[in-house]
Amino acid sequence: MTQPLALVLYEKLLPGSQLVNRLQDLKYRVQTIAEAARLVECAEQAKPMLVLADLESSRKDVCPAIARLKQNEATQHLPVIAFGGENAAELHAEAKAAGVTLIVSEAAILNHLPQMLEQALQLE
Repeated sequence: MTQPLALVLYEKLLPGSQLVNRLQDLKYRVQTIAEAARLVECAEQAKPMLVLADLESSRKDVCPAIARLKQNEATQHLPVIAFGGENAAELHAEAKAAGVTLIVSEAAILNHLPQMLEQALQLE
């Protein structure tokens, strides 16, 4: 059976690389993206099972990229798990408005990844 593909968007090395390692431990293939502007294009080409995105970016372009992903007919079905700092209520609200499936803290995504994946995949 082919391993499911997860598309991971992150700019900060930690927790991004830790998340990639945890996904690989869970038998996911992983494709990483450092630029949010490429999210829709990469999702269309790679056809992932889900997208994980670090909301915190120096360019402040992650939520708009997620919104474009959710507005695109070819990618709107993809569940998106977004993660970020604990004290980012405004960013979390923007992510929810963009169409994120599940928003969690950095600590939660690393400590409870199997449960987060299951929850996100059931919602769709």
